[in-house]
Amino acid sequence: QVQLVESGGGSVQSGGSLRLSCAASGYNFSSFCMAWFRQAPGKEREGVASIDSNGVTYYADSVEGRFTISQDNAKTTLYLQMNNLKPEDTAMYYCAAADWAGSLGLLFRFLSGSYNYWGQGTQVTVSS
Repeated sequence: QVQLVESGGGSVQSGGSLRLSCAASGYNFSSFCMAWFRQAPGKEREGVASIDSNGVTYYADSVEGRFTISQDNAKTTLYLQMNNLKPEDTAMYYCAAADWAGSLGLLFRFLSGSYNYWGQGTQVTVSS
């Protein structure tokens, strides 16, 4: 059974940092495309960072230069290092995996429908 379990969320002040983790189990994720999404109250879920099976990373413009997506060598844990956090980063953060693709093109990598496994989410709250 495939499982994704996020952790590391919390409350920080503007300018602070958090590191989110996503523990993956039940399958060999080394050939998956994986991503972090977020959803704020009243807003649609949006992709913020993705990493393909070759380790190539992509970022939404809103987080470029502040967030870093990475995996451990065994590819069992996905991370999202978030620096210089802003109040607009406040959201529930989800990790996601696409078992049907090692890489996703521009139109699909930040489309939630491209991913078929999801974690339960971890809350990030940034105060000004």
